[in-house]
Order: sequence, then structure tokens, then C-alpha cells
Amino acid sequence: VQLVESGGGLVQPGGSLRLSCAASGFTFSYSAMSWARQAPGKGLEWVSGIYSDGRTRYSDSIQGRFTISRDNAKNTVYLQMNSLRPEDTAVYYCVIGISVAGFRGQGTQVTVSS
Repeated sequence: VQLVESGGGLVQPGGSLRLSCAASGFTFSYSAMSWARQAPGKGLEWVSGIYSDGRTRYSDSIQGRFTISRDNAKNTVYLQMNSLRPEDTAVYYCVIGISVAGFRGQGTQVTVSS
């Protein structure tokens, strides 16, 4: 099983980023997937999830600003992040399942700063 996140970087407040997670080694199309994040000095926080049928869920902290999607043909899950805030600064992880307990990748750093 492998999850490889990409797309992180430095962005100004109000900016946007699109994260990608390339999955392999399991039946991606049958699997629910999530994004989670860990800010400096804090625990792992679940952010958003998408079921195999495309239904989505979001945490209150990012509702209306982030959009999760998936492309089963490419075994990839995405997180479109708009209206970014300094408090969104964190390492973002792709996770198998709808929680923070599943297998996750190595993460990609997102820094929101002017």
C-alpha cells in the first residue's frame, strides 16, 4: 500500500492550493479516502473524506472553503483548498478511510503566510 501526497507549498492568505494523493497497492475505487492535517504542536485533525460512491464530508473548520474529489481511473484523491488562512498551516496527509486512524502517506507541507 502506498499513498503519495503532492501539491503543498507556501501561499499567501486568501490564496489557493490543490493537493493530490496518488494511491496504489489496494482497491482504491472501493475505498473511502480522507485528508487529515497536523499543525505544529497539535494532534492529527481529520479534515475531509470521500466515500467510494462520491459522497463527501467536511469538518466545520474548513466547510465551504475546501473541496475533496476523486478520480478512480487515476487512483487519485484531491483536495482543492481556497480562501486559505494562516491557521490552515499544517502537514496534510492522505488517509485510507473516514477517520485519522487509517494508513496514511508521508504528507505534504502547506504554509499560509504573508
